[in-house]
Amino acid sequence: MKTKINSLGIEKDPKDTKVIVAMSGGVDSSTVAGLMKKEGYKVTGITLKLYDDSKQVAKSKQCCSGQDIMDAKRVANKLDIDHKILYYQNKFKTGVIDNFVESYLKGETPIPCVQCNKTVKFKDLFEESKNLNADALITGHYVKNIAEKNKNEMYRATDEGRDQSYFLFNTTREQLNFLRFPLGAMLKDQTRRIAKELELNVADKPDSQDICFVPNGNYASVIQKFKPESFKKGNIKNLEGKVIGVHEGIINYTVGQRKGIKVSDKEALYVIKINADKNEIIVGRKEALAKKIIYLKNLNLLVDNEEFKDDIFVKVRSTGKLLKSKVKINNTSANVNLFENEYGISPGQACVFYKKNINGYKVLGGGWIK
Repeated sequence: MKTKINSLGIEKDPKDTKVIVAMSGGVDSSTVAGLMKKEGYKVTGITLKLYDDSKQVAKSKQCCSGQDIMDAKRVANKLDIDHKILYYQNKFKTGVIDNFVESYLKGETPIPCVQCNKTVKFKDLFEESKNLNADALITGHYVKNIAEKNKNEMYRATDEGRDQSYFLFNTTREQLNFLRFPLGAMLKDQTRRIAKELELNVADKPDSQDICFVPNGNYASVIQKFKPESFKKGNIKNLEGKVIGVHEGIINYTVGQRKGIKVSDKEALYVIKINADKNEIIVGRKEALAKKIIYLKNLNLLVDNEEFKDDIFVKVRSTGKLLKSKVKINNTSANVNLFENEYGISPGQACVFYKKNINGYKVLGGGWIK
């Protein structure tokens, strides 16, 4: 008698299916662990210790702090599942924090959450899951995975306000076939309701808001800690090249920034460009931020180039809207031609590709803005 395909799309009975759940200590991953246990899967929760948090950091709304590790342990005990803690501080420092600091020093606006998923969470946790002979790695991300032609494809979540597909564009094809995202079709309210039904202590826990190693959203403090020599004064210039002010370090600025420039003018001024080589900030009016062409490097594609013959949608920031475009792929780089102007596009951010079909918005991959 042929075994039925289980809820994870695997041809095994749940009781014979071993799954690893990435448990951050928050309500989402805890609920996923509870759902897997309830459905009868063999569940092991793994929590990553990524950085040595100070008291200041531990009090802020961040993931992966000491408190979160304790919360994950309590949930695992409540669910009666195996639980492991992996100590990845060194890998996280070199793969994520160092990259974050260097990117800011180059005048870019980095996205450490993408780097974390690429270099630690999905790479090392993926390998650990394979070493444990697991059948799948489960996370609490709000993205959908839909099986198409014997492959898992990534789609935007049903709850578009929670959708995290932008941060997962660098997932490899091999990883995506092994990953599962049970919350992709749920609304956040549903997740919390399930957590309460499962009597999990984190059911009402606030969502993490800050980047885990950035206390209270203060990026400059991180760079001050690791590269204190970076705070060099320099010129603020207008688009004509005239010096109109002095800055306290380029790391205090991002492209598109309006507040905190400390230069007055008749009209609002925005950061148009950051010249790291010359330690200069270039400011101007909003219209100077308009762009229709974006150049990308270090592409990660989840589909064949054929998919790009048609018009597709792109996102150029995590909170941005979908922008209609034409994309030309050149091996590991791409040219994106937007149909309409977009403002405040910043080097160092990701540009993620989407294509609409009957299942929703499929993630095609993405690249880094040059």
